[in-house]
Formats: sequence, C-alpha cells, structure tokens
Amino acid sequence: MSGHSKWSQIKRQKGAADIKRGAIFSKLTNAIILAARNGSDPGANFELKTTIENARVANMPKENIERAIKRGTGELAGAKIEEVLYEAIGPAGIGILIEAATDNRNRTNAEIKNVLSASGGKLTGAGAVAYQFERMGRFLIDLVGKNQEELELQIIDAGAQDFEEQEDVLAVFTKANELEKVKKAIEVQDIEIKEPSLVWEPKTLINISDKTMIEKIIKLMEQLEGLDEVTAVYSNFNLPEEII
Repeated sequence: MSGHSKWSQIKRQKGAADIKRGAIFSKLTNAIILAARNGSDPGANFELKTTIENARVANMPKENIERAIKRGTGELAGAKIEEVLYEAIGPAGIGILIEAATDNRNRTNAEIKNVLSASGGKLTGAGAVAYQFERMGRFLIDLVGKNQEELELQIIDAGAQDFEEQEDVLAVFTKANELEKVKKAIEVQDIEIKEPSLVWEPKTLINISDKTMIEKIIKLMEQLEGLDEVTAVYSNFNLPEEII
C-alpha cells in the first residue's frame, strides 16, 4: 500500500456534527437490514455484530436496531433494500467508489449522477475504477494514554496488515477476510476497538495541491455522503498534510 484514503480522516476530524442525526440512523438502519440477511444472531454473523456496535456508538435506540434486524430477516415487511456499488471519476481525475443501500435504484442513480455532474464528475462502467482500490478491514484505536510503540507491536502480532497514525487515533488495516480474527486478537488484550468495518482503500494516491480543486473535491465528497441512501464514499485523492 502506498498510502490510505484521506477522506475518512478528514471526515472524522470535521466531526459528526456535520451529519444530521436522522441521516445517520437511516444509513445504519439500511446497513443492519443488509447484514441481517445473513442471519439474525450477531454471534454467528460478524457483519451484523459490527454494524450493531456502530449503531450503539451512534446512540441508535435498541428498538430501531431490533426492527431493522427483523426487516432484514423478513420477519417485518418493508421495501426491499438493495446494495449497490457505484464507480465514478471526479475532479482532477480522482477515482471514487460509492456504496449505497436503496429501495429504488433509479432514484439513487439519478441523485448520484446529479451530484457528480455539478462537480464535473461522472459515473463509469463496472470495473473502470474499482481496480484502483483494495477491499480491506479497518478499525480505530484511541492513542490517548497508551504507549504507541507497544501498541503497534501488539497490532502487528495480532496479524494486522498495516496501520496509520491519525492524530489521536491509530487506524488499523487488515485483510478483508481477517478483520474478525485480528479484532478479537486485539480485544483480548483489553484494547478497545472503534468503528470496525470493511472499506475500500486506494492502491495509489493522486496528489492534489490546488486550493480551489481541494475545496471542490471536499464539497463533492460531503454532498455524496449527505445523500440518504449512500452508506460510504471512498476516493484516492491525497492532500498536503497541513490541509488534513
């Protein structure tokens, strides 16, 4: 890996206050519905377990979580939610992957196209952008009050593939199929893990230094994230450290 996606770091530093509480619950509900299709028992369904953990961190009510699980298993009726991965080219030729959970693909297609078009971007065919990314596991560990050198050794011993310091947290990356194993190996050492998930990490990064272009890209990413049915957005742009 030559580097890691900077958008997740920028988004975290901007803070959750930029995202409406209702929009967060809507995204989490769709994620739980999709995960629950593979089983309603979090003990046997790692994807569901991590999604529920993230929902609890966001203070999502227990009844909302239970209702979403029942919709996923078919116990409750509701519109069918479909998982879609969109590939796009953005300003300065950056690659963008957009994950969405929707009950109306045509509507979501149109919304994403409109946002991209306003910034000079466009959707591409399947495979045109995805090859520039790698599917990986990712989670965060607070660095406050910890011996970073010792923590990094523990992470390596647990089987992590890579890690990156991001101010007060350590972002840890694993192979996609080893996220659960590495997470458990670290948690048994009484180390708290936050935001475990599968992500798309860029294989190479495109350096952006022009201030106007940076603002354009950040605005585009925020608008895509702001769409109710978009669950995650990834890109391969790289910004100067002072901007991040």
